[in-house]
Amino acid sequence: MKKLIHWLEKDFSPIMNKINYNVWVVSLKDSIMQLLPFILLGSVFCLLTIPGDVFQIENYPNFWTLFGWTMGMLSLLISFLIPFNLMEKKRLRNQRFIAGSTGVITFLIIISPQIISDGTVGFSHSALGAGGMFVAIVAGVFTGYVMGLFGKFSFFKEESAIPDFVRAWFDAMLPIGIVITATWLLVDIVNFDLYNLILSIFMPLAKVIETPWGFALLMFIYCFMYSMGISSWVLTPVTKPVLLAAITANATTGTAFLVTSETIYSAYLWVGGIGATLPLVVMLAFSQSTKLKALGRASLVPGIFNINEPVVFGAIAWNPIMMLPMWIIGIVLPIIVWFGTKVIAFAPIPKLVFDLWYAPFPISTWITTGTFTGIILMLVCVVVATLIWYPFFKVYEKQEVENEAKK
Repeated sequence: MKKLIHWLEKDFSPIMNKINYNVWVVSLKDSIMQLLPFILLGSVFCLLTIPGDVFQIENYPNFWTLFGWTMGMLSLLISFLIPFNLMEKKRLRNQRFIAGSTGVITFLIIISPQIISDGTVGFSHSALGAGGMFVAIVAGVFTGYVMGLFGKFSFFKEESAIPDFVRAWFDAMLPIGIVITATWLLVDIVNFDLYNLILSIFMPLAKVIETPWGFALLMFIYCFMYSMGISSWVLTPVTKPVLLAAITANATTGTAFLVTSETIYSAYLWVGGIGATLPLVVMLAFSQSTKLKALGRASLVPGIFNINEPVVFGAIAWNPIMMLPMWIIGIVLPIIVWFGTKVIAFAPIPKLVFDLWYAPFPISTWITTGTFTGIILMLVCVVVATLIWYPFFKVYEKQEVENEAKK
């Protein structure tokens, strides 16, 4: 175990931190995080559809329309934000708006053949929402890359008498022209199906995640990285589009994808935050160790709202005794949830968009599932997490009590 921890600390963690702070990864993460107000508002509109859909209230407002104008526009917005943020990170601020606008046009060129083929009128095509996020990411990254190459290019010399804003117009025309013309030639002239090619590359990820071993593997990776102080947000550019597409499909088409943000953060799995740490926080709050008791009580209120950075960085991260149970939980709990929803269908799979991850359990479980069996499955996860945390906590507590006695 010591050799493993040494390797993780000296080799693995620095590599992951370097990736985490890479300008491209940061731009992708920031772009998706900037969409959270739209995602959260879409969750609210999805909740507001329930009375009309369930009770068939006459003249009840159609909140699905507002859901479409928020959640249904995510890909369009991401195609703007990625190149915009890339220019910001590369200190090419004058190019931000031009790059973002070019990203939107590039994205629209790519999805147009599919929209025409599907005969979808207006702004209701799934490609504009969560279903097209991978396409939007590719369009945004391509645009940002080309715009970055020409970030310091100019047709004019420094001593030119032409006003700066006029020079900026002409200088921006070249990269814009390259991006749009290249996409147009590929999609419209060569008739290359770029849209479905991109989906075919990324969609297998969704199929893998929607298997019991894929679900457990993803959650283990979350816990594994978090136990080393590396936020799971580093995976956001890859996982968020898949999770959003899955819950959107559940809400709008009645499919039954289990692995969604709702299942993970709101219905069953991460009570108290990634790793189901709320039981551990309660144990710490009543610990015989003065240090652990203080940490537990300080972490209790944040833990109720699924904010577990205090306990993770205070007791788990780089602590071999407490890292191991977190890894075990990352494997065991997803299997329990899979068994309870997919195998015996004891509890329902969430079909409501509810990305308000900070809502306390079991309130969020009731909102996302609407059943007592859902609450029971959530409690089973809490009990199992408690049983896993407890023996490791006692070892850690004994160690800390002995250390305090020596002082």
